[in-house]
Amino acid sequence: MEFNDIDPIGHEEESGRLFRNQRRRHRRGVYILPGACTVANLLCGYYAILATLEGTPADMDNAARAIGLAILFDSLDGRLARAMGTNSEFGKQFDSLADIVSFGMAPAFLAYVWGVRALAAGDAPQMLHLVQLGWLIGFFFVACCAWRLARFNIQGMAPGGGRFFVGMPTPAGAGMIAAVVHFVVNPIQDVKVSLLWLVLVIALGVLMSSTLRYYSFKDIQWTKRQPSLAVVLIALLVGGVVYLSRPMLLVIAGGYTLHGVVLQVVRTVRHRTASRPA
Repeated sequence: MEFNDIDPIGHEEESGRLFRNQRRRHRRGVYILPGACTVANLLCGYYAILATLEGTPADMDNAARAIGLAILFDSLDGRLARAMGTNSEFGKQFDSLADIVSFGMAPAFLAYVWGVRALAAGDAPQMLHLVQLGWLIGFFFVACCAWRLARFNIQGMAPGGGRFFVGMPTPAGAGMIAAVVHFVVNPIQDVKVSLLWLVLVIALGVLMSSTLRYYSFKDIQWTKRQPSLAVVLIALLVGGVVYLSRPMLLVIAGGYTLHGVVLQVVRTVRHRTASRPA
């Protein structure tokens, strides 16, 4: 009996091994896409710091725009990784390191230069305490951002299906600072307004390190059919951001910042109402 038409077992194992190696190399290549978005996020944060150090209103507005682009790239890299099944521990840590620069360092620099340094330059002796308070609060913001990212890497999303973040996401905190700078443009020139600005920066840091729940939008099925009204609303939103970017971005950032607090108040009121004896 002849066995010329039957492949030896060793040959079949070798073919399977080659197929697995090719597939593994292909999967390593797919990782480039989310990684490129993370690099773009990091580049935007780096540029935002450089533009802020220039100190002119136009440069600081460009820094705010760069932070907005960093938020866009940060949302893309996670969605691409999940869609392609290329989630990895390396990508997770790389993304967190990039976020510290783009959503921690860059907005802290921008908040200090735009809200404190320009005001203190006019009369340095009297403004020394304001300058010291400004850089201290800026560091507090960076520390809260790092705390938030480390906690997310360990604990992940809030229990219950991943619909909510625990604490305000770091892109939202950075986006709030960038939206205010982009809306006003000219640096602060009043001491009282500067103090209110620093209070806002503190509040953003507290919200990031808090346990308040913020909606993640991760349960929205973008690849499935949606009502026509949803498409119209998205088109209107995009058009508003493009043609009325200053007020629209401020409203979006402010609304998202406040909605976590509002949800917590509603939950507290419901809990107390339900626990009252009839």
